[in-house]
Amino acid sequence: MGSPPRSIKKSAATVVSALLFLFLVHGANCFYLPGVAPEDFLKGDPLKLKVNKLTSIKTQLPYSYYSLPFCAPKKIVDSAENLGEVLRGDRIENSPYVFKMREPQMCTILCRITLDGKSAKQFKEKIDDEYHVNMILDNLPLVVPVRRLDQESRTVYQLGYHIGIKGQYAGSKDEKYFIHNHLAFTIKYHRDLQTGSARIVGFEVKPYSIKHEYEGKWSKNTRLTTCDPHNKRTVVNSNTPQEVEAKKEIIFTYDVDFQESDVKWASRWDAYLLMSDDQIHWFSIVNSLMIVLFLSGMVAMIMLRTLYRDISRYNELETQEEALEETGWKLVHGDVFRPPSNSDLLCVYVGTGVQFLGMILVTMIFAVLGFLSPSNRGGLMTAMLLLWVFMGILAGYATARLYKMFKGTEWKKVILRTAVMFPAIIFAIFFVLNAIIWVQKSSGAVPFGTMFALVLLWFGISVPLVFVGGYIGFRKPAIEDPVKTNKIPRQIPEQAWYMNPVFSILIGGILPFGAVFIELFFILTSIWLNQFYYIFGFLFLVLVILLITCAEITIVLCYFQLCSEDYLWWWRSYLTSGSSAFYLFLYTTFYFFTKLEITKLVSGLLYFGYMLIASYAFFVLTGTIGFYACFWFTRLIYSSVKID
Repeated sequence: MGSPPRSIKKSAATVVSALLFLFLVHGANCFYLPGVAPEDFLKGDPLKLKVNKLTSIKTQLPYSYYSLPFCAPKKIVDSAENLGEVLRGDRIENSPYVFKMREPQMCTILCRITLDGKSAKQFKEKIDDEYHVNMILDNLPLVVPVRRLDQESRTVYQLGYHIGIKGQYAGSKDEKYFIHNHLAFTIKYHRDLQTGSARIVGFEVKPYSIKHEYEGKWSKNTRLTTCDPHNKRTVVNSNTPQEVEAKKEIIFTYDVDFQESDVKWASRWDAYLLMSDDQIHWFSIVNSLMIVLFLSGMVAMIMLRTLYRDISRYNELETQEEALEETGWKLVHGDVFRPPSNSDLLCVYVGTGVQFLGMILVTMIFAVLGFLSPSNRGGLMTAMLLLWVFMGILAGYATARLYKMFKGTEWKKVILRTAVMFPAIIFAIFFVLNAIIWVQKSSGAVPFGTMFALVLLWFGISVPLVFVGGYIGFRKPAIEDPVKTNKIPRQIPEQAWYMNPVFSILIGGILPFGAVFIELFFILTSIWLNQFYYIFGFLFLVLVILLITCAEITIVLCYFQLCSEDYLWWWRSYLTSGSSAFYLFLYTTFYFFTKLEITKLVSGLLYFGYMLIASYAFFVLTGTIGFYACFWFTRLIYSSVKID
């Protein structure tokens, strides 16, 4: 964890850069944050190789590259990072590797180290946990090409290379640890024939473990016998691997090869973003959309026909006797708009949901247009945080409008709860998780300065905007109910078992969850298995289908509830679609035990902590959609019939 003075300074810069992010975007390109220009290199130009965090899908705890005793430059310099990168645990620093454009190198010696007991133990622990080393060249991440034997020799790319491997010597049962101390880099470039300059379009590596040997005593001019550019002897396998043990000498070396490529700069991310199972992905998404659209069509047809018949019948009732015999949803017209219990809390949750919906919609639009691609590290998280802050004005407005309709008078208290409650719960969980990460000395721990910046964004921008929205909303005239509310509440008759609130609420969450669970698999895979997620177009379609499904299932169940003469629909409409978050959390639990290899308690706590935050946010979003759908529906049907 960074020292407070340095982190405060860095956080101030990240907040400023993040704020500018939304305003300084121009000239869209399909995979790049608009405004990022390609860099041209002439032959012999220096290339800056940067190192990033060490990552593991087994522990989910990132560490700084130099937390292990790798070869280091004379002075380690941190690169400027945006807010999203800091929250992701990225720690981008310079490296001792020296590359020059289109000048191949063979067996360049990086450094020589002798392990002590502590450093050997550190390397062994990281190899045990299958940590990957991540590097960056010209904003491209380092990848290891892996040939898939089951897909016609297709090449897929693994982000970063393993620090080392575990294995046994021939004829021995003792398991040993071996480090990848020789890296064969391949830099692919696309050359401009007119200017002679080139642009980097690929950055690959093949790691090897080799016990380097040399004659005589070690000096600056020592030549290796296992890897010598003068004799054209290079490393091609790991048959004599370098063991990790205390007091063992390790010599780090590397090769650099340059390959001309037909891939243009604008398309250089295509290979990285191609998923290994893209056909299954496309088929699953289309299949899911077709099923949900079919169900939505069926629901819409049933609702329109049934409602039309009801309204026509109610409006044809002429005599007083017929009116007294009326049944169904018209019977509760005098109670249907009675304010619910805990109406203040409902206003708070609805306002928060509107804020969340605004953030999600604008984020998705930016992502679909290519502003938030994986090439812009941390951009997605930075944009979401800033949009959440600025959408506070919508939260205040929605809360105040609903609160005034309920004839509330203490609007400032409700607005304050809207501004503070949801972020406080999220911040509390995040703070506990961050403390756990900090105890593990991981680079994923958010520095004090960044925490301060987040609190500043919250109380300095979000809270005032929520109050501004609340003030505007409360000054508007109250929403009038289409029918009058009786002074004495009507008794609710005994309900059938299937209309039990708990049962109907749980049933209501199944369909919205069904609209997203296939896409959810790919999202979880990108988060926890360190892969790229890029099909934002499909995700946007799934989001639209989710919103439609939430609205329709809530309207249907609300209609059945009113027909059963149960008028307590306010909270139930919110919980009906919001219950999909329960199924979301169940699915993340299933995913944890079936797809992940997490064994450490700390890593498990982090996983379920973050998934709890995601599920809670999903509850607020879907619940708000269901509430507004039911709110619109009840006002529509009760304004369509004659009430004496």
